Amino acid sequence: MDAVEGRGPSLADVAALAGVSTQTVSRVSMGLDNVRPTTRDRVLAAMAELGYAPNTAARALRYGSFRTIGMIAHRLARTGESRTVEAVVEAARDEGYTVTLIDVDSPTSDVVSAAATRLSHQAIDGLVIIRAETATPHTLVLPPRLPVVVSDSRFVGHHPAVGADQAGGARSATQHLLDLGHRTVHHVAGPADSAPAQMRAEAWRATLGAAGSPVPEVVEGDWSAGSGYDAGRRLAADPDVTAVFCANDEMAAGLLRALHEAGRAVPEDVSVVGFDDILLAEYLWPPLTTVVQDFDEIGRRLVHRLLQQVEAGRGASAGEVSLAETSPAEATGDEDDLHEVVPVELKIRQSTAPPRA
Repeated sequence: MDAVEGRGPSLADVAALAGVSTQTVSRVSMGLDNVRPTTRDRVLAAMAELGYAPNTAARALRYGSFRTIGMIAHRLARTGESRTVEAVVEAARDEGYTVTLIDVDSPTSDVVSAAATRLSHQAIDGLVIIRAETATPHTLVLPPRLPVVVSDSRFVGHHPAVGADQAGGARSATQHLLDLGHRTVHHVAGPADSAPAQMRAEAWRATLGAAGSPVPEVVEGDWSAGSGYDAGRRLAADPDVTAVFCANDEMAAGLLRALHEAGRAVPEDVSVVGFDDILLAEYLWPPLTTVVQDFDEIGRRLVHRLLQQVEAGRGASAGEVSLAETSPAEATGDEDDLHEVVPVELKIRQSTAPPRA
């Protein structure tokens, strides 16, 4: 079957070739799940044979939506970023949306703002920003009327934000070690340009202070197992170190190796706690006590918050404005709705124990 001369293949052409309704072709083109696999295969084959490509502009005019979400992330090699991105993609797929991702090489305000502008020119309905890092609500400029949600608590009061309870997780990890009887807890922190790393370090420090425990010098890593190994070699040389809280599981894995090579047994000589609960955590030796983040729930809530704005037609006022110029009431009408904190859980395994007598 050939398309009508003078125009490209249409939705109706695909429907006729596949022997289905135009509504079914539309559902397949939008990636919706309520189509039988055999029917979807037939429609996709008809699209390929005719060279049909969905007209996103026409779809937006008809349905009021491009069914596409833009997303900005930084350093996808990091566990938190990659798992949050994966969770957003899955949650968007469940809602019949696709995701267009830009992985910026720098988290500065100018770079993130430019990425948001690029995405807004690619027919998106809204934008998810995965941790803007060094960008702030006072310096980040976004396209007008663009629905936005941020996985960064620093944007509370400017845009809806969803994130894990970073401080609560660090407090529970530190308090767990203190409750076991350790005099103090050393900390291997994430990099200084990471907001989650700083929140975890601040909560660790505050927990020690509230308990009247000494606050050791922070050992800074870069989230990698290698930096955890280097930190572990330094800490293993100090016989007073009996407990370490690492800001993520990869650094904890490197620390475990360094302690083993130095002859410091875990948990008999040194107890170790991580953060994230990566799949590898329970298979390390000993299995790692860690703070569990529910990345799937974070992704679902980010997409839910964004689509609430899309469906309500909410966004910034006309003209390109700084987030600092938008009050909480203007942003959503309800300050209580601006920030969702997803609870975390301390998963206790065999890497922690009371100190030697």
